[in-house]
Amino acid sequence: MIRKVLIANRGEIAVRVIRACKELGIKTVAIYSEADKDAMHTQLADEAICVGKPKSKDSYLNESNIISAAVITKCNAIHPGFGFLSENSEFAAICEECNIKFIGPTSKTIGIMGDKSRAREIMKNADVPIIPGSNGIIESLEDAYIEADKIGYPVMIKAALGGGGKGIRIVYTKGDIENAYFTAKTEAKVNFGDDTIYIEKFIENPRHIEFQILGDEHGNIVHLGERDCTVQRRNQKVLEEAPSTILSESLRAEMGKAAINAAKAVNYVNAGTIEFLVDKHGDFYFMEMNTRIQVEHPITEMVTSIDIVKEQINIANGESLRFSQDDIKIKGHAIECRINAENPSKGFIPSPGKIEFLNLPGGNGIRVDTAVFTGYTIPPTYDSMIAKLIAYGNNREEAINKMLRALEEFVIEGIDNNIEFQIDILNNKKFRLGDYDTSFISKEYNL
Repeated sequence: MIRKVLIANRGEIAVRVIRACKELGIKTVAIYSEADKDAMHTQLADEAICVGKPKSKDSYLNESNIISAAVITKCNAIHPGFGFLSENSEFAAICEECNIKFIGPTSKTIGIMGDKSRAREIMKNADVPIIPGSNGIIESLEDAYIEADKIGYPVMIKAALGGGGKGIRIVYTKGDIENAYFTAKTEAKVNFGDDTIYIEKFIENPRHIEFQILGDEHGNIVHLGERDCTVQRRNQKVLEEAPSTILSESLRAEMGKAAINAAKAVNYVNAGTIEFLVDKHGDFYFMEMNTRIQVEHPITEMVTSIDIVKEQINIANGESLRFSQDDIKIKGHAIECRINAENPSKGFIPSPGKIEFLNLPGGNGIRVDTAVFTGYTIPPTYDSMIAKLIAYGNNREEAINKMLRALEEFVIEGIDNNIEFQIDILNNKKFRLGDYDTSFISKEYNL
């Protein structure tokens, strides 16, 4: 049984996991870098231990220090959150070797699905629709030219071990291949330590739809419906909603079945997400699987009333899922806005610094996941997301109106933020009509 959990993360996701553990009666240990000594997650956990200097590589990516912290504090489980080491198969394997429960899938599964090229082949063999692309990795620039001609432009050059929009370049003509090839490889090496790439067809102006998966150690796998993550800026999600406005009941059922088949193909255990692209004809294609909890998981929780983090812990404890697919009902509509410390008018440049005043919105159907407070200093070292604002309504219109009201109440002084930009999106006519695709922000705001 899980008695004590070390949270190998920071910020709002660390706070989220600590709260779930407390509600389950499980002790928690927070790790922190020297820059996060006074952060909220260190104050809410039962214990807190420093694992290194401010840079991520010295602290939140420092595998040996994190494992040592777990051993010293007698934790028998680690929750990785998202980002950092959450999809690192080597770290998960170390946990397994040290008899520390990794609250997530097995290291083998993470390794298989983390290799995007290999994952494509597995999905293809499982009859899950995949985007047309290269058969395996691209070994040379010459191979890139050959495969791109074979697939047909436009194409995407993608990091095989990538994620989060990194190591991706879209190529519209043959003349752009060389620059895109070397740029993608360089970015992949810097961000993932591996410059392996592959090529796939670029689906123009699609919707980005993901299905939340839960699987237990007894072979039971369900999906919790979809999230629409189409509103993006440079492959980075900005706003998400559930359910999607474009899925009919029949398409939802078909995609849900494909998502479960994808998870079954790798004997998936714990929480994960199957990501699809849906084109203008309603055809859908497997894009990738995220073997962790997602930033946007709260909107699924709102429309299903299922606490995904608690389910992660229960599954890691060896428990069977408490529900079948037929038990899961989607009710109402939820929207999440990512609140970032950044300046949209200056190219979204990050805005670290001290929060002089903070007023969080509230009221019926409003949820705020955050780890900031008045007087907190946002360090320049980490991601700029500082809060997630979630609004739930009986229908989409009500959810949008609640979100607008909440955004107007959300006050952050001392740093720049993207609240006004989120308000602009919600007031956009095309967004209100549900008539948007992944090019929405670039077209509507020239960004």
